Amino acid sequence: MVYKIYTDGACKRNPGPGGWAYIIIKDDHIIKQSSAHVVNTTNNRMEMTATLEALKYIDTIDEANQYEIYVDSKYVHDGITSWIEKWKLKNWKTSAHKDVLNQDLWKELDYFNIKLEDRIKWSWVKGHSGNKYNDIVDELASNAAKKGSVSQERSLESYLPGFPSQPRFEQSS
Repeated sequence: MVYKIYTDGACKRNPGPGGWAYIIIKDDHIIKQSSAHVVNTTNNRMEMTATLEALKYIDTIDEANQYEIYVDSKYVHDGITSWIEKWKLKNWKTSAHKDVLNQDLWKELDYFNIKLEDRIKWSWVKGHSGNKYNDIVDELASNAAKKGSVSQERSLESYLPGFPSQPRFEQSS
């Protein structure tokens, strides 16, 4: 079984209040979602945290499922699929010989990417392009950044008319 995971991060000022979210989809149904508010952060950190939290969650599942992870951040996608190997070879330095920003998160992402490499596939999706699930996770992350909480039912209903009034996923705390 291949599950789809969409992740997104948002920041109302950069730096400033932020939020992250991910959703897991099975057979075109959202079966899990999580989101959180962060008081002072950056957009890139929220994009990375959303993806990292999704990876941490799937690492807890014993099943041998496959996951396609969709990110709308070129920073996250290119970083984890291309740049990270060069950074590690250069002791976490960029091509300009400066320290890689957000090393703490990159190192965690790298750890889970290696650990789960036989179970995950990375894909980039253009943000704000009408992709149903990317739009949902974008709204969840934006709401978390704005308010520190998310109204899942309203968010889902705005994208999925007729969606059941009782969501079929775990609610964030």
